[in-house]
Amino acid sequence: MAFAGVLNDADVKAALAGCSAADSFDHKKFFKACGMSGKSADEVKKAFAIIDQDNSGFIEEEELKLFLQNFSAGARALTDKETKTFLAAGDSDGDGKIGVDEFAALVKA
Repeated sequence: MAFAGVLNDADVKAALAGCSAADSFDHKKFFKACGMSGKSADEVKKAFAIIDQDNSGFIEEEELKLFLQNFSAGARALTDKETKTFLAAGDSDGDGKIGVDEFAALVKA
């Protein structure tokens, strides 16, 4: 798991189970359930770097779609609706992607 040593495996499994059905993903509930919302700024930045698969410095829509798979390879992809909702929640400057500061604000919201 990409977050081994940072997040508790049992918490991640429970968080993933809580959004296993299509259109059931809620980023606030997920970040709280997996323990990410309680992590330090540095740990949140490390998580951002894992999710930013192409190392562009931003999390784009395609990376958000595969967000849950960063936590478990067998996790489902987000639906288009979930992806767009997640992007809208995090994209505070309207550029169509989520930067590290926007991600940190999303995690702590």
